[in-house]
Amino acid sequence: MIELHPVTLADKQWIDPLVWAEGSSSADFNFGNIFLWDTSFHQLVGKLNERVIVLPCYDHKPFFAWPVGTGDLKPVMAELEAYAREHDFPFTLRGVTQEHLPLLGDLFPGRYTAMPERDLWDYIYSAEKLDTLSGKKLHGKRNHINRFEAENNWSFSPLTHQDFSDCMALLDEWNSLNPEEDSTDVGADDEYAAIRRAFENYDELGLEGGILRVDGKPVAFTMGEPVCAHTFVVHFEKAHSDLNGAYPMVNREFVRYIRSRYPSVLWINREDDMGHESLRQSKESYHPDHMVEKYTVVIDNA
Repeated sequence: MIELHPVTLADKQWIDPLVWAEGSSSADFNFGNIFLWDTSFHQLVGKLNERVIVLPCYDHKPFFAWPVGTGDLKPVMAELEAYAREHDFPFTLRGVTQEHLPLLGDLFPGRYTAMPERDLWDYIYSAEKLDTLSGKKLHGKRNHINRFEAENNWSFSPLTHQDFSDCMALLDEWNSLNPEEDSTDVGADDEYAAIRRAFENYDELGLEGGILRVDGKPVAFTMGEPVCAHTFVVHFEKAHSDLNGAYPMVNREFVRYIRSRYPSVLWINREDDMGHESLRQSKESYHPDHMVEKYTVVIDNA
């Protein structure tokens, strides 16, 4: 039987090991994203057969996240289906990856419909390439950085509590200069709440970040966390878009910092583009190595 409760910081202690056991590069499963976006998705969480059960609700529509972990999947899915039936909502799974689809085929042959959610696919980059920016495809990024370094008295340092107020001021300015685009699930207000929550619970969540300054003034900040032994996910990145090179500079410097902290990290997950055209163009300009393709799956009633 599934026992669910509202997510709290205390859940990190048992969720983290199960997420790491899954070993997925997806940004959906880690505790940081579960907790940070809870003000938008109002999630219930629980543990069943060594798997993490997450029941978000968005726009009054509940659904299950893919139950990450290592326990036997069959009884877990049976419980999820029974729960959905008992609470009278469609048995829907989101964050389903290509690796998960064959498992659903074995459990629910002919009973499920998988719909790709392109706006929610994660962009995965080689950590080494984001560090060195080598190759023809990234020549433009190197040029922007070279210009930034030549024109500015800059510094990059790991985020500390003393930087948080500067980052929030930069975020306020960024929001005023960047009108919101339509997106699939979340908007500027949701992101603002998630970033504020990140700063309020920074140490408890085990987040790491960096701040880029010019003449001592903040021009960019970023933060994230490892999601498994080989992948680090960047949750947020904001910069003065009118300062040439600020975005590629904070990106490169943070990746270099992460590689020095986590030598086992091979991949940087810069998350999805949420259906924002400008963000999609930006993420594609770094030429991802591959994508974490995600699907929404609806299980038909037996």
